[in-house]
Amino acid sequence: MAGRDLRALFSTNDRGLEAGEAFTNRQMQWELVAAALSEHLRHTADAAFDVEDLEAPRDNVLAFHGVGGIGKTTLSRKLEAALASTDRPAQWGEPTWARTRILPVRIDLSRSAGTDFEQLVLTIRAALSTLGRPLPAFDVALRRYWEAQHPGESLEEYLRRGGLVGRFGKAMPQQMQSAMADVAQALLLPGSIGTAVGQVTGSLVRALRERRQTVRALAGCARLADLLEAEPDVEALSFYPHLLAWELAHLPADKRVTPVILLDTFEDVGDRTHRDLERLIQRVVWLMPNAFFIVTGRSRLQWTDPALQGQLDYTGPIAWPGLTAPASAIPAARAAGAARGRGRQVLVGDFSPEDCDDYLARRLSRDGQPLISTEIRQVITGRSHGLPLYLDLSVLRFLEIRRTREPVPSDFNHDFGALIARTLSDLTPDERHVLRSVSLLDAFDLTLATAAAGLPHQAPVQRLIERPFVRENVFGLWPYHLHGLIRSTIRSADDATDDRWTEGDWQQAAERALAALGTQWSGAGTTGQSRMLLVGCLRQGLTLARDFGLELGWLGDAAWAYVSDSVWEPIAPPARPGSDGLETPADALVELLAALARRQHEHRSVTASRLAAVTSSHLLPADLHEMGVYYLAKAHRDLGDSTASRHGMQLVADGGGRLAPAAHRGLAHLARLAGDFPTAYDTARTLGWAGRQHRVEGDVLWPHGDMDRAAAAYAAARDQAEQHGVAGERATSQAQRALVAAFTDPAVADDELHLAEQFLTGLDLRATSLTVRIAALVRDAGTPGGPEAARDLRAETRDAGITAAEAVLELALAFHHAVLGEQDKVRAAIDRLRELARTGDYAYYADIAHYMGDLPLPGPSRTRWLDGADAVRARWHRLVRSRRAHLGADG
Repeated sequence: MAGRDLRALFSTNDRGLEAGEAFTNRQMQWELVAAALSEHLRHTADAAFDVEDLEAPRDNVLAFHGVGGIGKTTLSRKLEAALASTDRPAQWGEPTWARTRILPVRIDLSRSAGTDFEQLVLTIRAALSTLGRPLPAFDVALRRYWEAQHPGESLEEYLRRGGLVGRFGKAMPQQMQSAMADVAQALLLPGSIGTAVGQVTGSLVRALRERRQTVRALAGCARLADLLEAEPDVEALSFYPHLLAWELAHLPADKRVTPVILLDTFEDVGDRTHRDLERLIQRVVWLMPNAFFIVTGRSRLQWTDPALQGQLDYTGPIAWPGLTAPASAIPAARAAGAARGRGRQVLVGDFSPEDCDDYLARRLSRDGQPLISTEIRQVITGRSHGLPLYLDLSVLRFLEIRRTREPVPSDFNHDFGALIARTLSDLTPDERHVLRSVSLLDAFDLTLATAAAGLPHQAPVQRLIERPFVRENVFGLWPYHLHGLIRSTIRSADDATDDRWTEGDWQQAAERALAALGTQWSGAGTTGQSRMLLVGCLRQGLTLARDFGLELGWLGDAAWAYVSDSVWEPIAPPARPGSDGLETPADALVELLAALARRQHEHRSVTASRLAAVTSSHLLPADLHEMGVYYLAKAHRDLGDSTASRHGMQLVADGGGRLAPAAHRGLAHLARLAGDFPTAYDTARTLGWAGRQHRVEGDVLWPHGDMDRAAAAYAAARDQAEQHGVAGERATSQAQRALVAAFTDPAVADDELHLAEQFLTGLDLRATSLTVRIAALVRDAGTPGGPEAARDLRAETRDAGITAAEAVLELALAFHHAVLGEQDKVRAAIDRLRELARTGDYAYYADIAHYMGDLPLPGPSRTRWLDGADAVRARWHRLVRSRRAHLGADG
């Protein structure tokens, strides 16, 4: 516990409630502080270190930044306590500077605190008053400034009003007076010190210029005389910290101290246009190289940007080497390495789920037990995205609900408008507009965000992406995305800000975002990234079209491009809350593409049911409706329902649309499955590339045992697919080539299988993957282990609902047993094949199994072979004998 949570205590009449400010472990941040401070102490202890060197790079600042409500102020307070050794979490461990005196000084720069630059300087000096001695070089200069800027005003009273006397005591004015008296005495000046500030400083400057021995204690401060001669205004005051640094460097050994100055809420110092206060504060950091500064704020320090030269005194990566590399995700074990001159910009990350639960459990308690139940804590944690402010607001909501009834988990499916206010508070109007616009997108880049916002220039987007609630994934298609909670809250919570959007504003923004995605996709051309961009644009575009009821537009062409490659990446966006079935064309298109992608992971009966719902809704335009009908017919074929499949394929073929060639191919497959090989072959030879002619020819030839011609056909299909850039077709053709090679030559099959597996990398083709695994069984036919491996495969093919794969698997087993001369097991495989052929299709597989085992057919066959049953029997039996010879079984 870091203190009492007064808001919680004053939200209830329950005096038995224990409300504490829970501090959840920030061990990585502490280790970064410890490592950086240790390095700073080693640097300042080096004999070569010179506090008056104004040109050396500075590495005396560590900046923590993060979204509003992430816990930066709590971290700053806890660091102050830990550095003062008054309240350090046990898990943080002991510091390594036990023999060095550390003096933490925390300064709140928030607007509500009202801290100006003058008060900042006075706070640092007041903290140093605990040393118990004057700092004459600084004190004389500050006394001169005070008399000029606050004539007749008591410094002690000013410090009391500002709360500094309460924090550090009232020794500072006394020390300043003592410093003035000592200087006056050294200069042998008469009269009242209180009325002789000008005389003292004037005489001191002359003595310094003349290098008198009476002021030798101050003569070593080379720039003291220049500062005392300068006009005593705020500009001069900003250089006085150099005098403090000099005084600290010349303290006796037993008085040595290292100030650690914690500057909190740095975002309130100014903005990108008005940097006057930031310039003064940066000057303090630069002029006090022997002090260590810990800055906490919403944004990264931009001091390494050379473009700020003129707005700030010290800019660029050479001046601030430690601020050039962010330490966004440095593991604790690397903290020390990161602190040595690099990684001084640290993103304060979200709490882990475990930390969230721990925070909520300790925040409210009764008799030492958590007041918030486990179930409620789980809901809050899940919705918080790890943001501490959300946890705080949820605690207050818990107490509010508890006034009238016992809270339940559903009470915390809630968004807080306060999060919006915190997020928008320091954004410009253009940045707010961009933020709301990009909240519609999962991810974005500069171009996409600018177009989605409808702005003519990128500057507001560029400024926004520098904010800590915009996360970056350099490997992503679009590198930027909003913090999850910020995004969901802006989209869903009541927005009470002055510039809140109406429903019409959101609708227009969605239209702009959808159009911008279409522009990016259509402009991708044929680059290697185009497939990734297509899928990304579809995912985001489908969500926008569905959630806002937009026209499909470019999404129709994108859907055709998606199915043309037969890759089937997951495409469906998350379900829309409160949706009830298919209501719009966008709903139907989302379901259509989701069903096509999921069919690689679902039983074909599920696919058929989903596609039937899409086609029966009649929400899609004619060409996309045709797509649904075609793939529904394919699902029926996989399920063995050839009648339904033939009906759908014929409808698509007769329509003459984009899928007509594919439908003609489907009709050829159905003829083959019925055993009508002449019709299938004649149809195949008319298909061309659009109908995948070569692959269909191979599908007709290999059941005839004509493996050489089938392999050549599949190779032609594979090469043609590669020329057209259709990855899915290339993988499928190669898998089929590997299958026919596996029947003829196991050594060749190894190479073909390896190539097929390479082609399948990154693709999601379930049927093709099963073909490759069955081909591996055929390659190993006649060796131990085949039936055992087949058991798992049989279960997978049945789970997939792909009858063709089941039939080829049983044929592979029949080949294995035929090679071994296990006639009974061949007959068992034939029985399973007959069961698969009960609808009339796939019957020729049982014929082939008879031919492999040199068994007579039980009766007349309905199969119409291209060159007669005897030729087919001879070729298949020859393959069995060849395998026996290969294995040495024929002697």
